[in-house]
Amino acid sequence: MEMTKERSSRQAILDMVYTAMFTAIICVCSIVSINIGNVPITLQTFAVCVSAAMLGWKRGTISVILYILLGSAGLPVFAGFSGGIGILTGATGGYLIGFIFTALIVGFAADKFSRKLIPLVISMILGILVCYLFGTPWFMFVTKMDLGISLGYCVIPFLPFDAVKIVLATVIVNRLSKIVKL
Repeated sequence: MEMTKERSSRQAILDMVYTAMFTAIICVCSIVSINIGNVPITLQTFAVCVSAAMLGWKRGTISVILYILLGSAGLPVFAGFSGGIGILTGATGGYLIGFIFTALIVGFAADKFSRKLIPLVISMILGILVCYLFGTPWFMFVTKMDLGISLGYCVIPFLPFDAVKIVLATVIVNRLSKIVKL
């Protein structure tokens, strides 16, 4: 019984460390930000996908929620070294909330299909689409722009970049998951 308690304590500590580590990775990837208009190109979606795929749905989603909480508390971890609740309620706040659902989708697929390549790619595509489904209506609400203009600002220019991020994320997860067991 003592060995089981020790093992579960050790696992709980490892879970916290991995979750914190991937939260930090998301924060660092958010620093990479290229403004192309109202919504910047960042590596946030890449980091969210890698985190969820490596950690699974529970720890991956917690790492994204922690990231959002850190930024909401004012730490400059959002795109362009920004932070604060104003970012979350601003034009791009819906995308940040969408990251939670991206992590759930990617993490669930990673757990369910043992990080197999095709399910990961499909889950990342679906996860990013769901992120768009949260972010774009919120962007429209905040900016009062119509759907066509909002898609032109927030979705269409990002599709090629998101495709590259998905490819890179699946390659990294595929390689890392063979080496590191999280």
